[in-house]
Amino acid sequence: MRSASSPFLVTGLLTDVGRQRAGGANQDAALALPLPQGGLYAVADGMGGHAAGELASALALDTLARVYVQGRAQPPVRLLEAVQAANRAVVQRAVGESVGMGTTLLAVAIDRGAALIAHVGDSRAYLLRGGELLRLTDDHSWVAEQVRMGVLTEAEAQHHQWRSVVSNALGGEERVRLELFGLELYRGDRLLLCSDGLSGVVPETELLCVLSRRLPPQETVTHLIEAANDAGGPDNITAVIVDVMLSRRLPRYPLPESPGQGPEYAEVLLSARRSGGLLTYLLLTLAYFTLLGVMLMPDSSGAVALSGLGLSLMILVGRNTVSRRRRAQRLTEAGRRLTPAQSGEEQPTLNRQLP
Repeated sequence: MRSASSPFLVTGLLTDVGRQRAGGANQDAALALPLPQGGLYAVADGMGGHAAGELASALALDTLARVYVQGRAQPPVRLLEAVQAANRAVVQRAVGESVGMGTTLLAVAIDRGAALIAHVGDSRAYLLRGGELLRLTDDHSWVAEQVRMGVLTEAEAQHHQWRSVVSNALGGEERVRLELFGLELYRGDRLLLCSDGLSGVVPETELLCVLSRRLPPQETVTHLIEAANDAGGPDNITAVIVDVMLSRRLPRYPLPESPGQGPEYAEVLLSARRSGGLLTYLLLTLAYFTLLGVMLMPDSSGAVALSGLGLSLMILVGRNTVSRRRRAQRLTEAGRRLTPAQSGEEQPTLNRQLP
């Protein structure tokens, strides 16, 4: 467990073994690492027996932090490479008594005014913005897949005997599948990263109530852990909160956009990031024909160059506009949008006293 804050980000971090596992190992691990332009935050929920799960989650976060910090590529590529390295580290240690060990991984790399989210498993990311709570991630679990197919309802999934069975985790195979996407951050945003020891027992209406009180992050995570333990504390519980104190400019690279089709293999996502996709080829082709036009029509070279430049700017502006709309649409569609005055719902009553 590591925790710290940067000048424009204030964090809180806490992990607890849970009421029903008191005296046992805590298989959860958490990370809050400040960096010059932001920070790296993560939650991992280990599995495979007490010793193996504890090792898997700690190993994953140590590897994630080391590879991300030492990387020289743009942050989205560094984050993908760090998740790949974390998966390899877990796979390589899953031998002997540790066969079958694995861990979920939810990592958020904040780079200036953007949050890059890498997601494997059923740990969750939430965003509190403007009084609304939005769930940013979809669980990679058996019951979540049944809900998406319409076989189970949300209420049935919450109490299903297989609710803890994840369908995707680090250590499961040598090739890791994950979701990667980015979103713009604004002053006043509050991010919550948590293991299912919290989200699985505390209703989202109560999460909203606690987060909306705007207590300092460290005090807030303490109340969240208490809420999970008051609900029975059947599992290890971990929460990381990141408060955005200033709005900052977006980085110059395009933010990754999730296609909404579930996790993809990391090498597929890396190939798309490194190649730059259709836009890169389009801009290179435009630059080639602009240069060719300048050489073939020297008398009109100025007009040709300006036309090429103008078209390039139009393409880039159009790309940024479409990306912003897609990110806004993702937030609009993310989970359930909960507000303190949810229509048709009573305000949740807390079973403990908060200031």
